[in-house]
Amino acid sequence: MPGKPHKILVSACLLGQPVRYDGKALSVLDTHLQQWQTEGRVVPVCPELAGGLPVPRPAAEIRHGAGQQVLHGLAKVTTQGDEDVSGAFVQGAHTALELALRHECAVAILTAKSPSCGNAQIYDGTFQRQLRDGQGVTAALLVANGIVVFNQHQLAEVAAYLDGLG
Repeated sequence: MPGKPHKILVSACLLGQPVRYDGKALSVLDTHLQQWQTEGRVVPVCPELAGGLPVPRPAAEIRHGAGQQVLHGLAKVTTQGDEDVSGAFVQGAHTALELALRHECAVAILTAKSPSCGNAQIYDGTFQRQLRDGQGVTAALLVANGIVVFNQHQLAEVAAYLDGLG
């Protein structure tokens, strides 16, 4: 007898919620995601809102490190105006982790390149739209706690991973 379907933590902006820093959404139209939503498996979260940041809000990037360093106080998330918003990013990451654990999420689908959610690359902190390898704050915390993180361009990989879990 198969177990209950695995839940999936998903960035709220990918589900059409206008919660990005610029007040917009990044709606993803994908049959896998639509099916998971229909099945009630999707747990939406916006770590930046969960950390207390407003919509809209100034764009932010991680300077001199990546999410793991921010979590350990070795790097900061700042706005282009040099406001340190690291505390809100860390708080939001912990809220996202608590939500994922409470709902027993097997995986997360987070927004690529985001200082919160980026799972493979993030902007480099210069506000010049330059990417570098690294994870955002929430992605790093989830991975450190055993939750596999994908981005919106990897939905086929998410489906294959979930199928492998049974």
